[in-house]
Amino acid sequence: MLRTDWTLDEVKAIYYQPVLELVAQAAEVHKQHQATGEVQVCTLLSVKTGGCPEDCAYCPQAARYHTGVQAHKLLPDAEVIAAAQRAKDSGSTRFCMGAAWREIRDNRDFDRVLGMVEQVNELGLEVCCTLGMLNEYQAERLKQAGLYAYNHNLDTSAEHYSEIITTRTYDDRLNTLEHVRKAGISVCSGGIIGLGETDEDRVAMLHTLCTLPAHPESVPVNALVPVEGTPLAEQPRVSVWEMLRMIATARILMPGTMVRLSAGRQEMPISEQALCFLAGANSIFSGEKLLTTPNPDFDADRQMFDLLGLKPRKAFKDVPVGATVLGKELV
Repeated sequence: MLRTDWTLDEVKAIYYQPVLELVAQAAEVHKQHQATGEVQVCTLLSVKTGGCPEDCAYCPQAARYHTGVQAHKLLPDAEVIAAAQRAKDSGSTRFCMGAAWREIRDNRDFDRVLGMVEQVNELGLEVCCTLGMLNEYQAERLKQAGLYAYNHNLDTSAEHYSEIITTRTYDDRLNTLEHVRKAGISVCSGGIIGLGETDEDRVAMLHTLCTLPAHPESVPVNALVPVEGTPLAEQPRVSVWEMLRMIATARILMPGTMVRLSAGRQEMPISEQALCFLAGANSIFSGEKLLTTPNPDFDADRQMFDLLGLKPRKAFKDVPVGATVLGKELV
């Protein structure tokens, strides 16, 4: 049974267990609700990079920081579709397009993104976007274009949020998730650890996610990748034990959710990644970059899958038989 009425004390009790007990419990929940040994491979492409007016302290794409990231306008459609095809050929079943916007504006660029969504859809990929804040009308337009999922991370707890971002509020993020959910788009929302937050902040963020009106279908767990020029450039690397606590707790609280081992994976040896899969992670991002930060490439991930006996998850696995996707009925 999926619960959305977890109390903060219940979440704390799960999170603060001895780490091996926590991982064992999460592994059991994972077996009950997911296909063990199956991991979805996703690819994330920055279709519009840099120049963002926000002040997210971790982000190399914020215009106010000097990080060496070269800003570029929206990529040509053909370049994006070619990247999506390469991702599919390499084994990805979800393709996410990210634009460094504070919010979607109803302009020519948004119209072009809608066209990209339609074209990526035609390749048979689960298409995802992360474009900043949006309203109900924009969410509906994305849904009509064939968008499968929308990513909008909470990043951290409501209490710690203002230490990381001042150019939007926590409620702004929650409102965007509500618009996405109402439009019938799959919700992808997680957070980043290593932002100078406490364990209490991590627990509070997980509590917010698992008590939304419905669990996000996807919860990315990111470890901060410190970038020179950002306010968090000197933050220490997040340990595997911290990642395990987040992944395992998320798996127990949200059994039916895809828990994504996301940013920071480049620094993790296969042994650490294997522990994360054991704790309930069942999705990764593959490809040379995760927006602007380094990420393991497809060949390295293929070798890891072979070593660990993992198999890729098919696209649209959660869509019921008989539903219509890409204009075709699933059988």
